[in-house]
Amino acid sequence: MTNNSKNALLYSGLALLFIGLLLTDICLGSILISPAELFSAITSNQADNGIMSILYNFRLPKALTACIAGAGLAVAGSLMQTLFANPLAGPYVLGISSGAGLGVALLLLGSTLLPAFLIGNIWLQIAAAVIGALVVMVLVLVVSTRTSDTVSLLLVGIMFGSIAGALINVLQSISNPEALKMYVVWSMGSIGAVTWDMLSIMTPLVVVGLIGALLLSKKLNALLLGENYAIGLGVSMGWTRAWVILITCLIAATITAFTGPVAFIGMAVPHIARGIFKTSDHRTILPSCMLLGASLLLLCDCFTQLPISDYALPINAISSLIGAPIILWVIIKNKHLHQ
Repeated sequence: MTNNSKNALLYSGLALLFIGLLLTDICLGSILISPAELFSAITSNQADNGIMSILYNFRLPKALTACIAGAGLAVAGSLMQTLFANPLAGPYVLGISSGAGLGVALLLLGSTLLPAFLIGNIWLQIAAAVIGALVVMVLVLVVSTRTSDTVSLLLVGIMFGSIAGALINVLQSISNPEALKMYVVWSMGSIGAVTWDMLSIMTPLVVVGLIGALLLSKKLNALLLGENYAIGLGVSMGWTRAWVILITCLIAATITAFTGPVAFIGMAVPHIARGIFKTSDHRTILPSCMLLGASLLLLCDCFTQLPISDYALPINAISSLIGAPIILWVIIKNKHLHQ
């Protein structure tokens, strides 16, 4: 069997897995929708109005958010692992999530001048997260133009994250319990609060980032062989690094602004994709990351609904419980390889 045939078979299997998880996620919730009811709602004009309302207003936006966020975070994680040649890099390694978190913390924990109804406004929280992430993104891009060392850039991202984390801790220590609770809820991550209006903004931005990543596939493949080899092939390291950072920041900042932080998806999925396809070619890995990232976040969302109840578990906790063991496996595997 040729590689193309093998890859096509693997893609087909992943597509079927994705469809199965998508349908399962739509059916699960505080009100369980049977496959027969779902099929009737899709194909019949006489479907139950209550079921239709649940599907259209809650289940579909949530499932689509999981697909978009999972695909975006997985691709962003793959870009960061290639740029830094570090298997433990992720989409938030540049401090984007910390910047978004600081923006929300300043709004929820540090603002005593705004009335309560404005502080609780979801759009204002999104704006605060976007502004915080953009500030960090601009700082990282400026630093990337001043240094050609990716290790230094990685350390800069970690320092930005540490500074933002320290400021968040200060704000938490002086905030009132109600504001602190609102911030903690945001930091747990949620894909269930994303509406159709939010999706209409979130989706195009993430899709632009995904297309940009696919267009960089050849340059990313050259980076796998080392910076000197890439330069020998005519790859401009400065521009390539800037584009990778910009695309990653766009994807990570957008998703974090609308869903809150979602851990480990971006770090774990690229390893799963490389393990399945037995290649590091980004022309294969990036599309597979999209399918696997969407599928894994759908799986996480399914677990948040178990046991079936009115209360949903935080998506960030579930993604960590699933993603962390994968990263531990990668660390142990790499240790064996280097012995």
